[in-house]
Amino acid sequence: MQKKELLFLLYLFVFVYTSAQEIPPISIFQPKTYKAEAQNWAISQSQDKFIYVANNSGLLEFNGAKWQLYPSPNESIVRSVKVIGDKIFSGCYMEFGYWQKNNFGNLDYTSLSNKIASKLLEDEEFWNILKIDKWVIFQSLSRLYVYDTKDNNIDIIDSETRLNKAFNANETIYFQGLGKGFFEVNNGKANLISDHAVLKEKIVVDIFYIDSKLLFLTQDNGFYWLDNNQLNKWNIAANKALDLKSVYSCKRLKDGSFVLGTISNGVLIVDKKGEILYEINQLSGLSNNTVLSVFEDDESNIWLGLDNGLNMIDFDSPFKIYNDYQGIIGTTYASIVFNGNLYVGTNQGLFYKKQNTKRSFKFIEGTKGQVWSLKEIDNTLFCGHHNGTYIIEGSTSKLISQENGTWDFTPLNDNLILQGNYSGLFVLEKQDDNTWFLRNKINGFNISSKHVQYAGERLLFVSHEYKGVFKVELDANFMNVVHFGKAPGVSKGVNSSLVKFNDTIYYAYKYGIFKYNSKQDTFVKDATLSSIYKDFEYTSGKLIAIKEDDQLWAFGTDYIYAISKGSFDNNPKIESIVFPSSFGDELSGYENISKISKNNYLVGSSYGYVVLETNKIDDYQYAISINKISSKAANANYSLLDKIQSQDFKYKNNYFHLEYSIPLFNTYYQPKYQYKLEGLHKDWSNWSTETSHSFENLPSGNYTFKVRAKVGNTLSSNEASYSFKIEKPFYKSNVAMFFYLLGLLLFSLLMHNIYRFYYRKKQKKLLTEAARKLELKQLENQQQAMRFKNEKLEQDIENKNRELAISTMSLIKKNEFLNLIKGELNQVKDVKDVKPVVRLVDKNLNNTDDWKFFEEAFNNADKDFLKNLKAKHSNLTPNDLKLCAYLRLNLSSKEIAPLLNISVKSVEVKRYRLRKKMNLDHESSLTNYILGI
Repeated sequence: MQKKELLFLLYLFVFVYTSAQEIPPISIFQPKTYKAEAQNWAISQSQDKFIYVANNSGLLEFNGAKWQLYPSPNESIVRSVKVIGDKIFSGCYMEFGYWQKNNFGNLDYTSLSNKIASKLLEDEEFWNILKIDKWVIFQSLSRLYVYDTKDNNIDIIDSETRLNKAFNANETIYFQGLGKGFFEVNNGKANLISDHAVLKEKIVVDIFYIDSKLLFLTQDNGFYWLDNNQLNKWNIAANKALDLKSVYSCKRLKDGSFVLGTISNGVLIVDKKGEILYEINQLSGLSNNTVLSVFEDDESNIWLGLDNGLNMIDFDSPFKIYNDYQGIIGTTYASIVFNGNLYVGTNQGLFYKKQNTKRSFKFIEGTKGQVWSLKEIDNTLFCGHHNGTYIIEGSTSKLISQENGTWDFTPLNDNLILQGNYSGLFVLEKQDDNTWFLRNKINGFNISSKHVQYAGERLLFVSHEYKGVFKVELDANFMNVVHFGKAPGVSKGVNSSLVKFNDTIYYAYKYGIFKYNSKQDTFVKDATLSSIYKDFEYTSGKLIAIKEDDQLWAFGTDYIYAISKGSFDNNPKIESIVFPSSFGDELSGYENISKISKNNYLVGSSYGYVVLETNKIDDYQYAISINKISSKAANANYSLLDKIQSQDFKYKNNYFHLEYSIPLFNTYYQPKYQYKLEGLHKDWSNWSTETSHSFENLPSGNYTFKVRAKVGNTLSSNEASYSFKIEKPFYKSNVAMFFYLLGLLLFSLLMHNIYRFYYRKKQKKLLTEAARKLELKQLENQQQAMRFKNEKLEQDIENKNRELAISTMSLIKKNEFLNLIKGELNQVKDVKDVKPVVRLVDKNLNNTDDWKFFEEAFNNADKDFLKNLKAKHSNLTPNDLKLCAYLRLNLSSKEIAPLLNISVKSVEVKRYRLRKKMNLDHESSLTNYILGI
């Protein structure tokens, strides 16, 4: 029972300890980010700073901007990876070898195991890779495969027992034989160095050569020293924590400390003396508690290959983050160090802990609710609270004012303090026993006074972000307002602030930082300080003065600014410090910073706070590289190019895409890039976070692409460049120019001959002009004669047409008259007496001579009609031709009837039959058809 209680208390201590730590920033890479499987077994880094990860899906490459996955040759899990020189060695299921980057920026794989494929054991996997001198050792769970990089030979060292892991310590290979002890490899043979029970039975995770001794780290029993064949446990402060953890992976850092990756408790970071520096798990920021691999890169970042994802701890970061994931303290609005305690005022109350300890924060009773400010005045700690004003003594609080909403405090003199509240201005007074009490409210000013600054001589300024800045004049006893009005020179501003620094009152809002000029009685813009408020960097006008450093602090997007006096003049010195906005998000207008120790500042955040260690700020210059280059023609796909050699490209291949990056791996710094294409651009582009750029439809010419980067205000150590040439199109090429010149010469020669021919022709023309004029005169005479002849012919035709019309009308009149006579005669009662006359009339009506006369006249007027009609319709009878001739004259049925000596109805019948013979549609006009022939 006592053991269980002890373990419970120890677990509780560990929980509280891990949840109350200030830890370095952690960058998290989820599987969906790097687009591969969850488990990551090993990590390494190349000479160009790229990170390589052994992943279940294959080999991962990360250049700081982009992840790329290379599946293993047999598509199995990659268990190990190690960069040696320009080669990336890897091991997986039944396969090991190395990758090498080609000139296109991609990795090519070369298998080594295929040389001894027949000697591999069944289902063998390669879990570890070591290097000693010219040898690279691939370790499976049963063997060591030793690859000689000089002669490319592979030797095999068998183990009689299971090989959990092989180790390299002091350029010597060691391995553990479970049940037998620990061995070292000399001249290709395994020699036993210790058969101590611990080394026989306990799994060894790693070994280290320190001070001519071997230090062993076991999975469940901590560290052991091997000295003069004696194995002794390393008695350190971390042993209690190690007893509760199962260690799976380990890395000794450059500074001598150890990072221990556990099975289910995250990582434990222990210094070289055995003191715990950090315990980091999912409660304090890791994305998973099972750490399969640990790696330290060239910038001392600690990489963790997890059972689910990858994490990177920025171990040397100037930031230490207190993340309140459990919501114990809340959002920090104020902080201060007072009498050896660190006090943090949040939206949930006031908390404290002993300074420079890893203890958890404790709540100060009676302060539940929103804390607005913490200020030390006259060796007394005042707390501005939603409930009023508190005086804090150690772990206790005393409410001295119940006026709701105390924003801040400003001393008036040694015995009076002015405080701004939701409802206006109040005065605190110190009594003879050095206690403070609320003396009075200042009458005549009821505006919420978030920011108040005393200018002296009963004059003060009050800032209200929605109403503006007020200039307030008080009476001699600070009881009443004598006069107040809007301060000249400035206007209202959201997230604005008012602060006194070096006896000058400053007002800051989105239009800049203004200082009060007492002689001119107005606020004047300070151009130097206002330069920090660029449109894209402004977040709020909050200014905070820290007297200990004689500094003024301001806040911008991804920066905070420390403003101090210049060393040799009164011009302010502005130091910009990269401070990612994600650290203090959702606090616009309520940003806060306080000095907690030498070089250390506490900055409030919405999830706790951040400690800034200014002595660790290092303007490290990263090297930028162009990773991949590709080109294409319009409407085609991009193809990779050799990024080492300059090339000449056909004019049609004038589309280019370039990818670039710096090896910056943390996710809270956002590097920016700038490029220019010499030959097209004279100036650099605007800064951008994009890590690639495309150029489309470039004209012919010589180009050099240049790119550089910056992190914060620090430029990259180099400018990466790539030169290329786009050839001229054929119509602009030298060959085309030759043909153009040749064509010009030929054209000139042709024009010369043309002009020569032209002038000869003109000369000949002048000689023959007289003859031509004569010919023209003769032609005019002939044309005149022809004109006279044509006129005569036209007159003849007109006469004939007139004759035809007269004869036709005569025939019509004649026949009409004869039909009239015939009709009268037929009405005579004695028909016998008139029959001879009727016959004579019928004879004249049917007289063929009349038709012949008409036909002759018709043919004279319209010669080809009857001929063409017969050609088109050979089946027409003479009577049909007569009818067609009359229709040609556009006569009506009534006019045709007497000519044919038939009735009008009979004419219609004849017209119908004629249509049939001519195969005319019902809709077609017979007359129009005949007129059109």
